[in-house]
Formats: sequence, C-alpha cells, structure tokens
Amino acid sequence: MVCSAALLAVSACSQDGATSPKTVRKLAGSAEAAQARKQAEQEIRETITYWDAHTALSLGLVTVDDSCVGGQARGLFSVDGDDQYKIHCTMYVNAYFGADPDHAADTIDSILTAGDHRGSRIPFGHDFFYATKVVDYYRGKTGDPQGPGTGEPNELFSAPTITLDWDQVRQDGKRQRIEELPACSPGDPPVQRCLREPASTSVTNLRDKYGMVFKLAFSGNNYFTVSKDGRTVSG
Repeated sequence: MVCSAALLAVSACSQDGATSPKTVRKLAGSAEAAQARKQAEQEIRETITYWDAHTALSLGLVTVDDSCVGGQARGLFSVDGDDQYKIHCTMYVNAYFGADPDHAADTIDSILTAGDHRGSRIPFGHDFFYATKVVDYYRGKTGDPQGPGTGEPNELFSAPTITLDWDQVRQDGKRQRIEELPACSPGDPPVQRCLREPASTSVTNLRDKYGMVFKLAFSGNNYFTVSKDGRTVSG
C-alpha cells in the first residue's frame, strides 16, 4: 500500500504542470502565433526565391514541416527542461532544385558568385576556400577537396542557418544522392502542418528532368514560444 501511494504521488507530480492539448491548440491558433508563423515562413520563402533567381539552380519543390508542442510536466528530480514552456513551435523548410550534372562546377560557382554580393541571402561566397576547392574539383583542376581518397564532395554547410547537399555524379562506385521525400503525416493545423509543393512532384521527378538534385535545408526555426510564466518569444 505504501509503495502504491508513493507511485501515485510520483505520477501526480510528473503530470502537474503539463500543457493540455486544448491549451496547445489555443496558443498555436492565437493571432500572435499566426503572425510569427507567417513571418518565419515568408522570410524563408523569400530566401528560396532569391536562390532560384540568382543562381543556375532551378527550383522544383518546397517542403514545410511545422509543429507546436506543449511543455511536459517537471519530473520528480528535474530542475529544468520542457517544463519551462507552455508551447514551443518549430518550422523546418527544405527546397529542392534541379541542375545539369555536366555543369556542376558552373552551378556551384554561380552560387558562390551570388553569395559574393553585399546583402546576398546566400551565405556561400568565393571567400569560402573549401567551396572554391569544390568548384575546382568539378572543373577537373584538383583532387578530392577533403583530401586524397575522400571522394566526391556533396555538401556545403553554413552554421547555424543553411545546409546545401547535392547528388554525387562523379563518384566511382556507389554514389550518395538526395533522398526521396518522407510522406506527410496527417495535418492538424495550427498544431501540425505538412506541405509538399507541388504535391505531385518528387525528388525522382526532378532527377529525371534535370539529371541532378540539390537540396537546400534550413535549420529549425523556433518561431514561437510561450514560457510557463507567460512570456512570449517570437522569432
């Protein structure tokens, strides 16, 4: 009986303070959350449009995965963690582009050229030494950019904002390629959204059309948080 009472007490403690699904939905649907969501997505889409307009890449597909979760209860022995917020909303956006594999050097060089300009939304420029080595690799001017035996490159990374990956097209043997899209989970706006635009297009479709696929991945945008003390953080 004593053990049972103790277990009930622990269970009660662990549940105390958790955000209810009803509250999560209410906060996720608030005008403030909607504005933060709209602004976050708009800024990312403007960046994608910039890449499409200023580089040799051809935009073919955009994915948006957006979810709001409630804070969990404070555990019996925890002092921080998910119990610090009522709700936390995060958005993940990816853009997929097509390119000609026979002109991979020119394509990547066009990205660096666009990134050279003041005010560019592209964080890669010719001052990025590794990126220039990647271009030289595809032009046949140098060996593997990461050293002998490392093989064909397939990524440029700019912490903490953007990662650019692409299909390997010259690697001997097995080549790493951009993975197909995961299926959308059932949407439940405003708590959960999953967009594939256009819905009829796949990574395979882009590869069949252009020959090579580039993926631009944006780091998770924590666009809206409401703390347990009621403070709101947007952006």
